Amino acid sequence: MRRCGAVLLVGLALTSSSLGVLAPQENVDRDAVNRIKKEASEHSGLRDVLSYITDVIGARLTGSPGIQQAQKWIVGKLGEYGLANPHLELWGPFGRGWSLEGFVSNMTKPGFNPLIAYPKAWSPSTQGAIRGEPIYLDAKDEAGLQLYRGKLRDRIVLIAPPREVIAHFEPDARRLSDEQLLRLANAAPSGQRFELSPEQRAAQELLAKKWRLVYSEGAAIALQPGSGDGGTLWVTSATIPAPIGTPYDRAPKPWAPDSGPVIPQAVVAVEQYNRIIRLLREGVHVELEIEINSRFYSEPGSAGGLMEHNVIAELPGTDLKDEIVMIGGCLDSWHAGTGATDNAAGAAICIEAMRVLKALDLHPRRTIRLGLWSGEEQGRLGSRAYVADHFARRIEPVAGSSQVGTAPRFEMKPEYYKLSAYFDLDDGTGRIRGVYLRGNEAARPIFRSWLADFKDLGASTLTSASFDLADDFSFAEVGLPGFFFLRDEIDYGRIAHTNMDVYDRIQEDDLRQAVAVVASFAYNAAVRDEKLPRPVLAAH
Repeated sequence: MRRCGAVLLVGLALTSSSLGVLAPQENVDRDAVNRIKKEASEHSGLRDVLSYITDVIGARLTGSPGIQQAQKWIVGKLGEYGLANPHLELWGPFGRGWSLEGFVSNMTKPGFNPLIAYPKAWSPSTQGAIRGEPIYLDAKDEAGLQLYRGKLRDRIVLIAPPREVIAHFEPDARRLSDEQLLRLANAAPSGQRFELSPEQRAAQELLAKKWRLVYSEGAAIALQPGSGDGGTLWVTSATIPAPIGTPYDRAPKPWAPDSGPVIPQAVVAVEQYNRIIRLLREGVHVELEIEINSRFYSEPGSAGGLMEHNVIAELPGTDLKDEIVMIGGCLDSWHAGTGATDNAAGAAICIEAMRVLKALDLHPRRTIRLGLWSGEEQGRLGSRAYVADHFARRIEPVAGSSQVGTAPRFEMKPEYYKLSAYFDLDDGTGRIRGVYLRGNEAARPIFRSWLADFKDLGASTLTSASFDLADDFSFAEVGLPGFFFLRDEIDYGRIAHTNMDVYDRIQEDDLRQAVAVVASFAYNAAVRDEKLPRPVLAAH
């Protein structure tokens, strides 16, 4: 290892540090855990917090007034609970803020019918109300695309083909079965790889060419079918065409101040979208009426303008108060619903876990710190910025140098050596069933001891299986112990990012169980003699 000033420069190898050594038996404070379970179950404040965040404040798109309102309200609530130093911590720059201030979407001919539709985030306003017959961009190859040149300017364009709607013969909401949990428990570590089939790649390339044509032609608005059904719309951000295979961090972003022109865009319920195409194919005259009224925020200090914030608060420790245990999750959401399961539920669980620990007057040895992140939906931006500011900043190799292609190198901050672990809570409204170890096998026997108190509540599974990259990965990728709670999905796969992600989808009993697990894990990590094991760091 090579020291540089007050920091340590290392290369990172994300491998387990267990080396086959058995951990000593954990000494778990069963009385404290039982008190936590009782407080979480019998005196829960979850409902009020979650209802206010979702029903009163609503959607919390990063860069919108909604997330700023939620953050300020939560800081006040954490102060009421008596937590130390609740505050907003600045990160950025992020980019342009955005909010929706008005929207009209109707079919006016052959008969009037309101459309279930929603603009994409960062879609600009239309030039007033757009009325006219839509044009379906019915092209299956490059030659077909050429037939539409000169025909799309100022038109309402249906950019994607109709999508088959499949009947649901199985219940939408499901818990993890014993068989699924057993498979997860026996899963071997594996890297995540997402590869497109030749057919999928061809379809994506054709869609990208359609978007480039729509932009170049100057369409008035582009419409797509929602990926949900039954009136449920999956809605995220506006599309800016980029070559297939462009890495996410290099693709153009509609919130970037230098993104260039973005055409208005909206998503329509698949059943209605399909009907419009059927009518057009049958030669029936269709007329649509669409108007988007949106607002951008581009100035520093304006609502959602350029710089953003994370919410931070602490329960101070005692003899090891300089060391830290963190719990958290993303607070931001998409804009079509109120972000109840993704991820107001996770944020509320963490807020309530902190309340429980404070209300019980427990005195953890290490400081327990809460982090509620913004910018998660845009690439874990808030948590990555926090990790870079407090723990470790990645050093990008100089182009053309011998370091290109080698293990990542990081500039470690003093707090890097003080963090015991970070536990992330995201992914819906279900109860906790266990923990994704993220390759840190040395933590397995420790967590097994901790989960013994929750076997009666359905939480006992430890898995090495891979999982999507949530905010815990911002910690894990720099060699810190970052863990993700395994939860019952319920109907998260059909609800997250949609207009139906609202309070009514919440399973309150499940959330109370999750509070008890999260608070206990935080407390157990904060009172044990040693910090939790972390991945091996190999010097370069």
